[in-house]
Amino acid sequence: MTEKNTAKTAGSGCPVCDKPVEEKYKPFCSKRCADLDLGKWLNESYAIPAAEPPEYLEDLEDEEEF
Repeated sequence: MTEKNTAKTAGSGCPVCDKPVEEKYKPFCSKRCADLDLGKWLNESYAIPAAEPPEYLEDLEDEEEF
């Protein structure tokens, strides 16, 4: 049995629909997919999870000595 490699690489296809990339809209296959991706950025659908800062850092921000 062979396993299918499902990892995305730079040239593996459109990041939205996985169709072949069109040079004009690279890295997407069409203007539609490029617009869908842009909409996700503008709606803040893409985010990097952040950890809450430790309490001692919050206390430093509240001080007015600086």
